[in-house]
Amino acid sequence: MSDIEIGRAKRARRAYAFDDIAVVPSRRTRDPRDVSVSWTIDAFTFDIPVLAAPMDSVVSPATAIAIGRLGGLGVLDLEGLWTRYEHPEQYLAEIRSLPDGDATKRMQEIYSAPIQPELVTARLAEIRASGVPVAGSLSPQRTAELSKTVVDAGVDLFVIRGTTVSAEHVSRTTEPLNLKEFIYELDVPVIVGGAATYTAALHLMRTGAAGVLVGFGGGAASTTRASLGIHAPMATAVADVAGARRDYLDESGGRYVHVIADGGLGTSGDIVKAISVGADAIMLGSALARATDAPGGGYHWGAEAHHSELPRGHRVHVGQVGSLEEILLGPSSVADGRVNLIGALRRSMATTGYSDLKEFQRVEVVIAPYHGG
Repeated sequence: MSDIEIGRAKRARRAYAFDDIAVVPSRRTRDPRDVSVSWTIDAFTFDIPVLAAPMDSVVSPATAIAIGRLGGLGVLDLEGLWTRYEHPEQYLAEIRSLPDGDATKRMQEIYSAPIQPELVTARLAEIRASGVPVAGSLSPQRTAELSKTVVDAGVDLFVIRGTTVSAEHVSRTTEPLNLKEFIYELDVPVIVGGAATYTAALHLMRTGAAGVLVGFGGGAASTTRASLGIHAPMATAVADVAGARRDYLDESGGRYVHVIADGGLGTSGDIVKAISVGADAIMLGSALARATDAPGGGYHWGAEAHHSELPRGHRVHVGQVGSLEEILLGPSSVADGRVNLIGALRRSMATTGYSDLKEFQRVEVVIAPYHGG
């Protein structure tokens, strides 16, 4: 790919967001009922390729259970309200009611309460008792401190999620997490990210991760681009990381690392395009925060929104469009790509003639910037 000259001293590569691309029909079509959207990672097979993002506005123990029963995987934020407070409902209600100008400061205060390891254990046990797969998420900064508690509580999948996660963090003041050593010593598969480049993803794959999250400050509640000037257009990022997966498969003699798109997935069309450029599954935040049974009650925020020193996100009003089941599996009474996400994925795969997700990664894609309408 040729570089573009920004000025005499700097060149840049052109990158593409999901709105910049589209999939193209082929010579064959299929019945949507014959299309499989199942996804397998390690020993676990899921009916739908959806992970619910570890955000308090999206995943509570109850919604993790509900999403599990619908065929996906709910990932609980183990640094969120559910592990800081015995009864977090009052704080969720308060966050929803805050005036926009006061929200960030008050959220910083609410989230300053200490994490209680016994609540980590209790919340994960509640999910496990329902019979669905159990997944919890920690930031890289908290992983070493709380990972034993998490593993002892019995997670099936462990997620290390940050705005960005590297396999080579350098610090003069703290001992960085040795991902390769940490993952090797765990007895559960680890999903780690975000990563947004070929090189960063390849290094994460070499740590032994089962999956890599792709994204950097691309979510609806993120202000990373405005705060830090950093952004990764998701179509290019996913395709680059899929390239790292392909090369690591050869390098490792056949070890497949799953690519999970995480960010910039507001509609069913975005989900379709994420898989078309190489994602095995997708992690949804704002799309599920719109559910009537999501804990955010029509509002959405992530950990960046209440960072103690430099917030890089905010609480946003996303509204409510249907239940979790309706958003994921339908039926839909709106035509804007916010409801029946998996039904739309099936329809797109059937329309372009592909029978499963792996095949659909080979669909033809064109550059076709979307201008609305």
